[in-house]
Amino acid sequence: MTSSPTVRWWDPRQPDWWVAALFAIGSFCFALGATPGYLRLVGDEADDITYFVGSLFFTSAAWLQLLVSTGAVRAGMRTRRAARWRTLARSPRRPAWWAGVVQFAGTLLFNVSTGLALQKSLDAQQVNHRVWAPDVFGSIAFLVASGLAFADVDHPWFHWRPKDLGWSVATLNMVGSIAFGLSAVAAKVILSSGELRDATLANAGTFVGAVCFFAGAVLLIPEEAEAERDQAPEPSTA
Repeated sequence: MTSSPTVRWWDPRQPDWWVAALFAIGSFCFALGATPGYLRLVGDEADDITYFVGSLFFTSAAWLQLLVSTGAVRAGMRTRRAARWRTLARSPRRPAWWAGVVQFAGTLLFNVSTGLALQKSLDAQQVNHRVWAPDVFGSIAFLVASGLAFADVDHPWFHWRPKDLGWSVATLNMVGSIAFGLSAVAAKVILSSGELRDATLANAGTFVGAVCFFAGAVLLIPEEAEAERDQAPEPSTA
């Protein structure tokens, strides 16, 4: 009989826990920034800062996840001493490596987009080039990374199995990436009017995507506990 895995919701010694926590915080910031009531409460500048801070948490999480997925950082090891760079060089054959690299690149693009959005002196054309364009490419990178991770799940396309934590996390990230992509397309500034193409869709897509990523990040914690159980050696019956 297989016992249920023990879930440690507070386990900051584990790199995987930090990946989940950092992604959750970043997602929360994006969801908060897309909430209309928050924008009215704090104003445009504080709202943009919220997005920028969230993007920094995304980047930190994506970098650490890349190290974990390639084996450069192993569970139970302190991350400052655990990075083994030779492992990274041997990892390009693994889908997880490509997903991690592409996702990390996407987070850097979000850093650029949200950082430049803090410059209020930009005109509509500059916003499209400096803020909207990296947002679109970052969203594409997230979609590609989510697709690679989703395809790496056993039989992902034709089975509905929400009780499978790995499948659930991959599906939530895929839906979140699609929502971010729709938000990015809707956020292009129309040069003649200076307005967004569809402000409602831009905010809704960001909010839905952030909620999906937040849920996926939270589920990473029990998923890791389940993975540790599956990898544990069978107890001796002798």
